[in-house]
Amino acid sequence: MEDLKQRVRKEILQLKPYIPGKHMEELKRELGISEIIKLASNENPLGPSKRSIEAMKRAAETAHIYPDSYNYHLKKALAEKYNLREKQLILGNGSDELIKLIAETFLAEGDEIIMPDPSFSEYEFASTLMGAQCIKVPTKDFRVDVNAIRAKIGPRTKLVFLCNPNNPTGTIVTRKEMDEFIDRLPGGTILVLDEAYCEYVTSDDYPDGIEYIRQGKDVIVLRTFSKVYGLAGLRIGYGISSEEIIDMIQRVKEPFNINSIAQAGALESLKDEIQITRSREMVEKGKKYLYHALTHMGLTYVPTEANFLLINVNRDSQEVFQELLKRGVIIRTGDIFGLPDYIRVTIGTMEQNERFISALKEVLLKLTNSAQKRASS
Repeated sequence: MEDLKQRVRKEILQLKPYIPGKHMEELKRELGISEIIKLASNENPLGPSKRSIEAMKRAAETAHIYPDSYNYHLKKALAEKYNLREKQLILGNGSDELIKLIAETFLAEGDEIIMPDPSFSEYEFASTLMGAQCIKVPTKDFRVDVNAIRAKIGPRTKLVFLCNPNNPTGTIVTRKEMDEFIDRLPGGTILVLDEAYCEYVTSDDYPDGIEYIRQGKDVIVLRTFSKVYGLAGLRIGYGISSEEIIDMIQRVKEPFNINSIAQAGALESLKDEIQITRSREMVEKGKKYLYHALTHMGLTYVPTEANFLLINVNRDSQEVFQELLKRGVIIRTGDIFGLPDYIRVTIGTMEQNERFISALKEVLLKLTNSAQKRASS
């Protein structure tokens, strides 16, 4: 083993593998529970639109043929949707691949990236893989501190990653804050705006990252079909920037990174506005219910602009997680984000939300009673 460690790149030994949310099938095998709800990975419980499913079925009939490497039809539809040129778009095997491609394009050993903390861990993963240093800037009151990030930008800073709304906090950088940040961004530094949850935002103060690209700013916008479109299992996302930046990223992209079924499903999902409206309305209704229920329980939370909620459970999140698992409810613990007393919960259907609250009440009561017994013994 020691000999192997001498042969691999040193960056590989520094990587912290991404830990995905627990899968439902895994929990069924472990505990023998059949009725499970997964509220850990910010998926859309409504699933794909019927139109998208039918398109994927048709595409499956030609699965023996390599997919369109250029992604012509999907790029054309996205370009028309956002009034862009097709050469301003790149498709990826989820936003994760795009983050990695951006790192491979722009980062070398000794370079720096800057990101908020907590935020999406793949930014750090991709930069570490390329031998770059990741500088983490703590959030302030659960909001991205753009002033503190700006202060950290130096001559070696190649990329700044901002997740907006931020994962796991659900808060946003406002239009005014973003305008000022981008106006003062030094030349040579590219801002990567990860807008995976943008379709759920209701705030009037939310900035559209594509507008900065139209203004000629050094910005890359990342969006995905995994969330509001309900296509997480297909692994498909897209990046938007200037033609020059996209051309550079295209050079490191694999030729057939988006399978034909994913292309067909994503293309049809863009046309189904009814599904998008249903998804947004479900989240807004669920948000109101959870806010009211948690307040009634005496728990605090971070108001969100995304399809998930960060909740302070006032105790070890791993304990809460394990007890919820026994009740067939999968959530995300906050310790992986440096928030050990918090849990992150996907806003689901009303039935799922009610079941989560009921289970959470049981768990917190049980843990409180257990703690009191230990203290009195």
